[in-house]
Amino acid sequence: MTPPQAAQPRGPSRALGLSAEDGRGYIFGMGRVLVVIPTYDERENVRPISAAVLAAQPDAELLFVDANSPDGTGRLLDDMAAAQPHIHVLHQAGKEGLGRAYVAGFKWALKRGYDFIFEMDADFSHDPAEIPHFLAAAENADLVLGSRYLGGIRITNWPLRRLLLSMGGALYVRLITGMPFTDPTGGFKCYRRRVLEALELDRIRSNGYSFQIETTHTAWMKGFRIVEIPITFEDRRAGYSKMNVSIFREALWEVWKLYFKCGLRRSPRRTVPKPTPS
Repeated sequence: MTPPQAAQPRGPSRALGLSAEDGRGYIFGMGRVLVVIPTYDERENVRPISAAVLAAQPDAELLFVDANSPDGTGRLLDDMAAAQPHIHVLHQAGKEGLGRAYVAGFKWALKRGYDFIFEMDADFSHDPAEIPHFLAAAENADLVLGSRYLGGIRITNWPLRRLLLSMGGALYVRLITGMPFTDPTGGFKCYRRRVLEALELDRIRSNGYSFQIETTHTAWMKGFRIVEIPITFEDRRAGYSKMNVSIFREALWEVWKLYFKCGLRRSPRRTVPKPTPS
């Protein structure tokens, strides 16, 4: 399988490392970068997280997918997008879940030709300063996972019960699916566009934390090269957690669905050739 050729800028724009459209989001020597961030009642976080992302990676762009937040997050994002060309907003009619928000954001990114697509949270539990490290790892990988458990535990401000639940969940996923990753439920990722194109996004059904498991497992089973890098996870600074019992239950069952869906296999049948530098 050969990676699809990304559209390259022409003329002076290419020499300057700009995108074919207007220069936004193009990282010289790599391609266009988009950070997708779902929001629901994140009014306190969206302005500072935008500033932090652009400070860490000034040429990146952000797409906020807002689920009609009652606290006015969507209206604030519209104002931010009007003032800052690196910021975009996609409005959903209501709260459809994390998975549906990411699928909508990924489709938006693919339609507009981005080469590297991130997913991350709005609440600073994922540190935007790590974005350049993901891009460095993506030079030789199709999907980069941020791991809270690679080489040790890197989580701050979590109660012991939640930590044990998270670590137990990661072990549960690895035992059933065979995936070798230390943090298969993590939500800080960087995809090459060819992975998202191969995922068949309309067939991704999971919606909560199981969305992270399903997308990583699907990419792994298709033979894409996946690497983990260590990140530090900090519990949210503002707002409230969206985790609930139904999301946890969905993740428990989704692991078994994936196991049976791939014919009880616990390893990929093939490996996709390593990506060539853009």
